Amino acid sequence: MDKVTEEELIGRSIKGDRRAQKSIYDALSPKMFSLCLRYTGDRAVAEDILQDGFITLFGRLDSYAGKGSFEGWARKIFVNTALMYLRKTDALKLSGDIEDARSLDNGEPPPGQQIGYKELLKMITSLEPSSRTVFNMHVIEGYSHKEIADSLGITEATSRSKLQRARLKLQDMIRKRN
Repeated sequence: MDKVTEEELIGRSIKGDRRAQKSIYDALSPKMFSLCLRYTGDRAVAEDILQDGFITLFGRLDSYAGKGSFEGWARKIFVNTALMYLRKTDALKLSGDIEDARSLDNGEPPPGQQIGYKELLKMITSLEPSSRTVFNMHVIEGYSHKEIADSLGITEATSRSKLQRARLKLQDMIRKRN
């Protein structure tokens, strides 16, 4: 969405213009679906979260102040919607398994290995839910360990442990694919 068109679409959407809302949906849904899928690992659940996220987005559209990118503002809504779903379904039972993470191999994948986006997404979605969530929040969304800890109700050490676990598991999957 270009900036002028984006502002117009937002204004018309706030007033209930269904075509403007559809334009926003069409512009954001591919990226937000990908985000939802990364958090859940399940297409059907990701579709449900996508719909819930858009319901929230359109319900709170008038709170968008125009500061920062609209897509970034929307992304936070979808991340929070995915996290609420994961909390509600107890998929985020995060235990402090720092000792487990310390005992894992810390090897690196062979240099020069290339991996496609779809294959990497499939690997990320196959991670255990709590590790996948921390990985997404830190690596993809750019949250700090403090922000993750506050959001998920865990310690920063547990956040770092889950991230390390996810990275090591992904490295292992990458090594094994060749």
